[in-house]
Amino acid sequence: MTDHPDHSHLSDSELRVRALESLLVDKGLVDPAALDAIVDTYENKVGPRNGARVVARAWVDADFKQWLLRDGTAAIDSLGYTSTQGADIVVLENTAKVHNLTVCTLCSCYPWAVLGLPPAWYKSFPYRSRAVKDPRGVLLEFGQDIADDVEVRVWDSTAEVRYLVLPERPAGTADMTEDALAELVTRNSMIGTDRLGEA
Repeated sequence: MTDHPDHSHLSDSELRVRALESLLVDKGLVDPAALDAIVDTYENKVGPRNGARVVARAWVDADFKQWLLRDGTAAIDSLGYTSTQGADIVVLENTAKVHNLTVCTLCSCYPWAVLGLPPAWYKSFPYRSRAVKDPRGVLLEFGQDIADDVEVRVWDSTAEVRYLVLPERPAGTADMTEDALAELVTRNSMIGTDRLGEA
């Protein structure tokens, strides 16, 4: 008997996607290596790196930061990271007193141009429902114990508006270059499930 991978943790949509992918590969219409390369690009190279560049620029350029907070779509477009999704990007600044967390309760609306493909947990029903009902509990599960005197704001993305969190600049980074700062920024910090520690 042949061993088959256990896909019981996948949603119905994910199972359908896997079945369609398998059929296309079996018929020779899609090269699995090409699919893997595309997914890798969006998960690890294009998206999060773009967002990290946006954040690092905001940390070193006060005028750009103000523009980013006022009109995220235009500021991000100016760096060449134009969204093809037709949605505006609103940038939310984390501070010592405010922590922002993004979610899409209806599906998985997400700013692909700056974050790449959404992580599986972002699309999951437990995250989508609990981020709204119990954001502090969700953040704690991500290792973020937010102090009681810090306001947690949850932002629900839509087809028209996507959100990007501008994390606080870590302490000890005053002498770092923009390129070096970009290396500190994580995808999760731009979703709001992670805070960046001291460099």
